Amino acid sequence: MLGKLPFPHWILVTPVKVYQTELSEDGESVEELIFDGLSCYDEKIKQTLDAERRLVSLSGKVIIEGDINPDKLIEGVVQIGNVKKTIFRSVRPRNPDGTVFSTELELV
Repeated sequence: MLGKLPFPHWILVTPVKVYQTELSEDGESVEELIFDGLSCYDEKIKQTLDAERRLVSLSGKVIIEGDINPDKLIEGVVQIGNVKKTIFRSVRPRNPDGTVFSTELELV
């Protein structure tokens, strides 16, 4: 039996804004707002290795229901209150039927 898992909406309590960062034709970075709403924000500090096998300290994780930017890699910043944090990695776990369950953004 394939289907969608129910999303726990009660965990979405933190208002966030997610900005996609792209380079313009002039070489300047342009921030485009791709999500403005509630999310689950976890401030737990964690350490992981990057692509060059260097140790990176992550400052938190944001979980948003569904896919906020389909078919694109999410690179940019997340604004939580007045603080902007850089996105280190994005993950999109899937439901058993193949649809995207949530978007998880690990922050530096």
